[in-house]
Amino acid sequence: MLSSSPGVPVQHFEQFGITHEAVRRLLSTALARGADDADLYFEHLQSNSVALSDGKVNRASTHVDLGLGVRVVVGDSVGYAYTEDLSLEAMLRAAGVAAEIAAGAKSIRPVAMPMERRYSDRYPEGRPWDSVGMELRVGMVRDWEQRSFSLDPRVRKVEVSLADATRHILVCRPDGRLVPDIQTMTRAVVVCTAEQEGRRESSHYNLAQRDDISFYTPERTERLCRKAVDNTTGLFEAIKPPAGEMTVVLAAGSSGILLHEAIGHGLEADFNRKGISIYADKVGKPIAPAGITVVDDGTLMRARGSINTDDEGNPAEKTVLIEDGILRGYLHDEISARHYGVAPTGSGRRESFRHPVLPRMRSTYMEAGPYAPEEIIRSVKKGIYCSTFSNGQVQIGAGDFAFYVRSGFLIEDGKLTTPIKDVNLIGNGPKVLESIEMVGNDLVIDEGGWTCGKDGQGVPVSQGMPTVKVSKLSVGGSAR
Repeated sequence: MLSSSPGVPVQHFEQFGITHEAVRRLLSTALARGADDADLYFEHLQSNSVALSDGKVNRASTHVDLGLGVRVVVGDSVGYAYTEDLSLEAMLRAAGVAAEIAAGAKSIRPVAMPMERRYSDRYPEGRPWDSVGMELRVGMVRDWEQRSFSLDPRVRKVEVSLADATRHILVCRPDGRLVPDIQTMTRAVVVCTAEQEGRRESSHYNLAQRDDISFYTPERTERLCRKAVDNTTGLFEAIKPPAGEMTVVLAAGSSGILLHEAIGHGLEADFNRKGISIYADKVGKPIAPAGITVVDDGTLMRARGSINTDDEGNPAEKTVLIEDGILRGYLHDEISARHYGVAPTGSGRRESFRHPVLPRMRSTYMEAGPYAPEEIIRSVKKGIYCSTFSNGQVQIGAGDFAFYVRSGFLIEDGKLTTPIKDVNLIGNGPKVLESIEMVGNDLVIDEGGWTCGKDGQGVPVSQGMPTVKVSKLSVGGSAR
């Protein structure tokens, strides 16, 4: 643990001149106009990427970002300022601007002596990415390209990318909290284009995790390339399903996007505090059939959406949102937690030091149920099975959503038959919850590189689902 001596440098950021004394001066300046709270968010990010197409490396880059964000809170109002210049003069100026924006009439809050706090380490760093040479990265993407070509002679073009990032953050609070974290991330993408009888199709597969280079095991590399090729070549046999309302079975894994968009956003506390969400008056009430439990979990080891600390310096946790069909609560940052008189859920997140905190999801999933996936499929006389999703959107107020399904199958007489593609699912979040009839025992946390957008900010998330049967959903396919 760091000493509380004011002149002691602050962990990783000592190289930029950040000391305990500087932290106290900055927080005192932020609170000087009267405020309920304030925080400092230091960030140092180094990211690397390499991409290959047509056998040539067409991009190789390293990006460094560094700065400080200062937030001042008065009631529900926020003053926010940031600087990319970590000289004391520039930082004090940013703190003063934030204080001016959110000036209050209250007495000045004192600033305690900073003391380091550390929480659980859910993504321990093995071999740091900054020790991995670009030559090794280039060799990896070349191998993935050739491996993908070798899997099917119909593959005509392969595009591959590998990215990694190491983010050092430091959150400082007036109560003395000084919370550092080192957040790693990596993502690999293989995009294939295949040709059959003059017809071309393209698809992809990607993997992401908070991990070092050891993430790319032979088994995982094989899956990355195999899935990309299979997702592409499978489209040659796929059709667009008939349009209309029908039974839909959501496959385990990436169908968690339905939870994320149609339900998760509506349970972020700021939307409820402002009366925007359809769930604003439903805490303690049934919103789904008995047996359905939905959680948002920041504690999964190495998951893309996991965090040790949120961006307010609070430990991440597993937050139960819906328990046995009953809405138990929301995802809270500190502002919404004060409003509701509850503890924050470790859900205060931001894209970077340039952005203020918002309550955000981490890893959102539905817990497993009692049914085997084969049993769920056998129960459907006519419907569709949705395997892979790519994106979705929702209207928070009404809960209406639309999702794009890349691939799946028709279900006929309890069996998966003809492959399908280019499907839109259209519905309403609360109504979909009410229409769930069976939940599988095969929960899968999807391993893809999902990024959630909100108010112009993007943050990494994970999502998951077991196989789920929805009695009726509107399917946009081909008219008949």
